[in-house]
Amino acid sequence: MPYEGEYAHYQPLKRIVESERVQQLLRRSRVLDTSTLTQQAMPKAPPAACSMLPSLVLAIDGSHTEVEVRNGYPGAKIGYCSVASVLLNLAEVERLDVNRPVDPVDFRRTEDPSSDASALPGCNVITRDHISAKDSFREALFELFHDAIVDEEDNTRLLATYQALLAFKPAGTITCPYTHLGCNCEVSIGANLSTCPCERRKPLFPTDALRIHERFNDDSGSNEEAFGYVRSIWEHLLLIHLLRCFEQRNWLDRLGTIAFFLDGPLAIFGPPAWLSAAISRELQRLNTVVRAKTDNDMIIVGIEKTGNFVAHFEELDKREDGGQYFPNGSYYLPTDGYIKERVIFSDSAKRYGADTYFGRKVFYKTKSGARIVASIPFLTPEQDSLASDDPTPYPQFGTICALLDKLVTSRFPNALAPIVSAHAQASIPLHLGQKVLRQLAQALVRR
Repeated sequence: MPYEGEYAHYQPLKRIVESERVQQLLRRSRVLDTSTLTQQAMPKAPPAACSMLPSLVLAIDGSHTEVEVRNGYPGAKIGYCSVASVLLNLAEVERLDVNRPVDPVDFRRTEDPSSDASALPGCNVITRDHISAKDSFREALFELFHDAIVDEEDNTRLLATYQALLAFKPAGTITCPYTHLGCNCEVSIGANLSTCPCERRKPLFPTDALRIHERFNDDSGSNEEAFGYVRSIWEHLLLIHLLRCFEQRNWLDRLGTIAFFLDGPLAIFGPPAWLSAAISRELQRLNTVVRAKTDNDMIIVGIEKTGNFVAHFEELDKREDGGQYFPNGSYYLPTDGYIKERVIFSDSAKRYGADTYFGRKVFYKTKSGARIVASIPFLTPEQDSLASDDPTPYPQFGTICALLDKLVTSRFPNALAPIVSAHAQASIPLHLGQKVLRQLAQALVRR
């Protein structure tokens, strides 16, 4: 380990790169020969939007960080997680666009932000009568979901949505979270508070089923990974929670006027990955009701800003003659075979992302030339496949592409305006305590 502020110089780095062991490793590594590729991306023009574009866009994004605190113990840290949403009145944006230039004050009124935040114990931070930071973290995670009330009118808690998804989890046990106390039991986690069956009778929380505590560092190091899982799950739970609240109020027939955008892929990774299949089941259940009421699917889109697929799309769009491979206003739906051959090598018979994704990737180059890597959810059993690049099973595909054309912004490369705004609110939560469901209700009433 280096001393603080100590960095390797150029010559040592050069020796490492040119060393025989590094060269041997590179010679043994697989190299992608583009001349032998069988899976080719064929850009196509998207189908036309099947209906009018939604007048409201709700974008959800989150942020997390870890900071040191002084409590008398060395290395003590806490995690700060925030999740924000921005409700964009797309109809008002279009009205203002008619008379350019737009007054910045009027444009800001088209966005209605909301955010919430929570602090979680990290390394060497022990609360109440707990005897470890990990147990303190577990309780704080449960309290986050228990205390988060999105709809103040009926006091619906985020925990209720999590419990509904937990009911879809396959039966099984996990290792008792109290192994540090010598408990070797295998325990079942239910929807309500329970206790460990050993003689200590320590509390078990419904959120223990997420197993995030297994990635928690109790007495040293960073817990960025654990806090990242909390943020990601919070973002996805908020989306499902809002849809379930719409159902409770009998508003699902109004979803044709709203599009939901989520920062990141439509997937849950790591120990909580079982939540991905549960979310998929709940989305398909809700979409069945929406289809019966509107004859169409919900519009839900995940947006990726970084990662292998973003890097691949950028490389794919470069031609040897300096031109661009994807025409503006074209798309490609990567298939399972294409992904395994071109993006993330695999010879597994299992479909890419089968255990983690509840949607599939879309490469779309907007009419303005922005490259967007999006995800669209599996809202029916027929959509739950990566076998074909045909968008026919996705009736809202054309509408989604048209929305991407509308929402792209020049503030950042390949970025969407509502996602940028939601990230700014999550990073600097200026509107803590505001409730997104109330904003949606008011927007719908105004319409």
